[in-house]
Amino acid sequence: MGMIYKRGKVFWIKYYCDGRPIRESSHSTTETPARKLLRDREGRAEMGAPLLPKVRNTTVETLLADLKAHYETTGQRTLREAETRLTPLRQFFTGRRANAMSGDVLTTYIQHRQASGLSNGTINRELSVLGTAYKFGLEHGKVVRRPVIHLLKEARPRQGFFEESQFLAVRKHLAEDLQVAVTIMWLYGWRRSEVMSLQLSQIDLEAGTLRLEPGSTKNGEGRVVYMTPELKTFVSAQIGRVKILSRRLGRVLPHLFVQLHGCYTGQPVQDFRKAWSQACERVGLVGMLRHDFRRSAVRNMERAGVPRSVAMKISGHKTESIYRRYAIVSESDIQDATRRLLGHNLGTLPSPSVDIAHVSG
Repeated sequence: MGMIYKRGKVFWIKYYCDGRPIRESSHSTTETPARKLLRDREGRAEMGAPLLPKVRNTTVETLLADLKAHYETTGQRTLREAETRLTPLRQFFTGRRANAMSGDVLTTYIQHRQASGLSNGTINRELSVLGTAYKFGLEHGKVVRRPVIHLLKEARPRQGFFEESQFLAVRKHLAEDLQVAVTIMWLYGWRRSEVMSLQLSQIDLEAGTLRLEPGSTKNGEGRVVYMTPELKTFVSAQIGRVKILSRRLGRVLPHLFVQLHGCYTGQPVQDFRKAWSQACERVGLVGMLRHDFRRSAVRNMERAGVPRSVAMKISGHKTESIYRRYAIVSESDIQDATRRLLGHNLGTLPSPSVDIAHVSG
């Protein structure tokens, strides 16, 4: 049988699990909470349910640390990406007990992040990580409940994309090496980070392929695409520029995109935001993003009739739901559909032939 006793002014309980005595503080100076705690622990011991003597002291920091360890061991998420979500959560919830989480605290966190200028979408990603941390806490017996987390209403996904004429207009205002980079983004919908990290070893001019290695992409999967004749010419010229610079510097340059001039000559090009903004301004396309190429490539493949499973392999979309968000219908697509419909109704477009033999009863 269990028992209740005092240590100083605080009531403690003693109970048995598998014949082993366990002592636990009720953290109360009155006896009633201790009796409730004892009944709970004896009930759990009787049913073989996990005993949770240390749950009261579990902090949110502990749950976040466990989640980070999970990402490290499983590789389900890159640590760099995970840390961008974990850091603000860790900073705000430092010292807070996980089982004392309330809706008021979550609301305060949301207000704090909104005051910092964060979008609802970014805040939702952070709240989702917090929810996942609690999920693992429940599985490991470190919390007794998962708080209800209400996500915020997000703005509609960005709808921007490039028509071919717009793409060509912007491209001609970029340096030769950056023209190669944006052409790859435009054709295949690859992310900027994937394109700018390409190495010469990932290019096979004889076979006409570009290759992304497994583990180097956001979804962790490798990709291979075949170059168009124009892109193959562009890439071949860029390789020539890199090899000339390599001989001049007297060292091997493994990357396809390197600084060709200036004090950082030979260093990999990480970004070209300034050059991109200036090129867009010159053709009156202020505010367009390089990520808009991703939507443009998906739409172009849909227009060309590329099977969706193949298009997803090329662009690197892992789920069809996300892919569909990028398969945007433009105003010109709708206008073209209207013209086709009008032409069909006026008889200027051929109607599908009817097989009378199969129609007759």
